[in-house]
Amino acid sequence: MNIPKHVAIILDGNGRWAKSKGMPRNYGHQKGAKNVEIICEKAFNLGIKYLTVYAFSTENWNRPSDEVSALMKLLRNYLKTAKKTADKNHMKIQVIGDKTGLDEDLQKAIFDLEDHTKDNDGLNFNIAINYGSRDEIKRSVIQIANEVSEGLISPTDIDEELINNHLDTKEIPDPDLLIRTSGEIRLSNFLLWQLAYTEFYFTDVHWPDFSEEELIKAIEVYDSRNRRFGK
Repeated sequence: MNIPKHVAIILDGNGRWAKSKGMPRNYGHQKGAKNVEIICEKAFNLGIKYLTVYAFSTENWNRPSDEVSALMKLLRNYLKTAKKTADKNHMKIQVIGDKTGLDEDLQKAIFDLEDHTKDNDGLNFNIAINYGSRDEIKRSVIQIANEVSEGLISPTDIDEELINNHLDTKEIPDPDLLIRTSGEIRLSNFLLWQLAYTEFYFTDVHWPDFSEEELIKAIEVYDSRNRRFGK
């Protein structure tokens, strides 16, 4: 079976999963967070080299304040234990998104985690936090414009490679496969530039129920498609 090198996942359905069980949305987020760790291990065992998950978007700040607070608490708890998990699995962790929009303690914890795991040679695990693709592209355009105004580059230097090198994902290959759980069929402002030639897979399974078997199903569908790289 042809295993994709890089899989990106839009983690959707935590709230609906919880509601179906008569539980609050935050319970769904807790279960979803635990499932991320499980799928990281399963993905690496299957031979996937890069896994990128959409954890918190720039639009998620518009959710009810108690839900946002609960999500930030989950993030803080994850960052406290992530070093130990990463050391165990030799996992390299990187956060993409506008980190400056997060509280200072979270920024420091993310920096420490990235630095601590930068030399690990296992799964490359990328977490999109305070991430929106339009915001990412806007930030990259501002950086490029500043470099032009400072005389570091000329407008004729701007090509796809230069743009890629100014994105949050500059050290990460484009995804081969995008998975979105919970039945929604849209990208929700996720990796719009990077998904230009990615295969899409949508499933009705809510994220907390997304298992290794469901991941294999997605890979089997990916493997069955005729990938033509002439674009």
